[in-house]
Amino acid sequence: MNTLALKYRPRVLADLVGQEASVKALSNALRRAQSTGRIHHQAFLFAGVRGTGKTSSARIMARSLNCIHGPTPEPCGVCDPCRATEQPDLNLDIIEIDAASRASVEDARALREQVQTRPAFCRYRVYIIDEVHMLSRSAFDALLKILEEPPAHAVFVLATTELQDVPDTIKSRVQIYPFRLIPVGLIQGRLEAVCKAEGVTWDEASLRLVAEAGQGSMRDALTTLDRVIAAGDGHVREDLVREQLGIVPAVQVQQTLAAVLAGDAGGVLDQCAALASLGTDWVSFWKELMLAFRDHLEREARKGSPQETLRLARALHLLLQRERDLRDASLPQVVVELALVTAAQLPHLVSLDALVRSGGPASGPPPRRPEAGAAPRAAVPPAAVPAAPASLPALPVSEEELKQRCSDALRAAQGTLSRTLSSLPHLASRLSFEGGTLRFHFGPNVRNSAQELEREQANPHLISVLRAALPGLQRVALTFESAAGQRPEDVLKEDPAFQRLLQAVGGEITQVRREP
Repeated sequence: MNTLALKYRPRVLADLVGQEASVKALSNALRRAQSTGRIHHQAFLFAGVRGTGKTSSARIMARSLNCIHGPTPEPCGVCDPCRATEQPDLNLDIIEIDAASRASVEDARALREQVQTRPAFCRYRVYIIDEVHMLSRSAFDALLKILEEPPAHAVFVLATTELQDVPDTIKSRVQIYPFRLIPVGLIQGRLEAVCKAEGVTWDEASLRLVAEAGQGSMRDALTTLDRVIAAGDGHVREDLVREQLGIVPAVQVQQTLAAVLAGDAGGVLDQCAALASLGTDWVSFWKELMLAFRDHLEREARKGSPQETLRLARALHLLLQRERDLRDASLPQVVVELALVTAAQLPHLVSLDALVRSGGPASGPPPRRPEAGAAPRAAVPPAAVPAAPASLPALPVSEEELKQRCSDALRAAQGTLSRTLSSLPHLASRLSFEGGTLRFHFGPNVRNSAQELEREQANPHLISVLRAALPGLQRVALTFESAAGQRPEDVLKEDPAFQRLLQAVGGEITQVRREP
């Protein structure tokens, strides 16, 4: 029994979905061949990702060229040459070659000898070479000789998913037709038509999920639909699709997002625990969460709220930076929890206009939500904000001992922080701890090495790790020495007045740019 992908495989160019540009160009080429009685180009290269219709289009070309009414863009489908294309293995004039298994130069030389043979029953002998990029260099050289001077009765249709691996000498002798990813809406429409033809009922959201799971490939989407129909006994339900594809229920994605946006670290951890009990694929969940976060960011941006939009964009940027760590981690749940808790604790940005209207930082910081699980702290008088806390202990350690303490603390936290951070204290030209600030001084030759620390310096987890070795630590600061002078952001970081402003609003420097 044929699968849905084979049963509903395109039979004519008009059946191809989402490839309008290539369909139009091929149809025009066939109409021109029909009017003149001969084809004007004998080598084609179809390039694109899997499941977008390359091999199907190659067979359609063979059918269109050899139809008794052809060459025509609309083959009849009932004549002997048209029916023969349905089983190319039984047709002497349609030769399909899998380059992945026949990539040697001997195979290419055999093809060069075989191509001289005239068609047995059809108008043209069509050679379909799939995954042509798998050919060896010598095989490409042998194929090049054929493409340069092909016999009048031979037509070559090459297909590849890796166009960049095909030599330029080959690409210069063929007509290239791109096969692009198929939009989700078009895939969903095709799936609905297939369900109607099969007498299958469906939920609206279920087919949307199947179409998205195809990732631009019609064949993959039809294969998934086939599996879901079998599991649902003729009915496609959203919960069944999520179960078959391992997609986290939408309500849990939204609840996790709500906890992050509310700054509820405890709620985030509760949601992660619930997901772990379901055996969640964390990479799949991360993708769903990022898409939901992006949709929420778009809604806020359209409302015209610049401060909230900026806060959400910073949080999303932080989360996307953790995606690579998630794919490589042996404990993906821990990576997800750490990233989401960090994003939930990002401070709210305060409008500078609001600061000016309220009298500036001297009027006190704006009210902030208490962190989940944090002990209540006594209020600090506004006048004491600019001054360094007097209760911070002065550690009687040498600079070398200070570097060693910081390095050991960072090395012990390698499971949650980058392993390169532990070497940076020893790379610093000078390291000092004063007034609750741990300041790294780096020379210009180690700027690239210190970029990871520069990105993480406001990370609450990094500060808590270092605070275990340096009681009283409040912040981490970096200074880069340069003969050409300091960067603008370094100047701002060392400006006491600007630092008081940052402390008052709970902000941080995210970007520095020069206005014309």
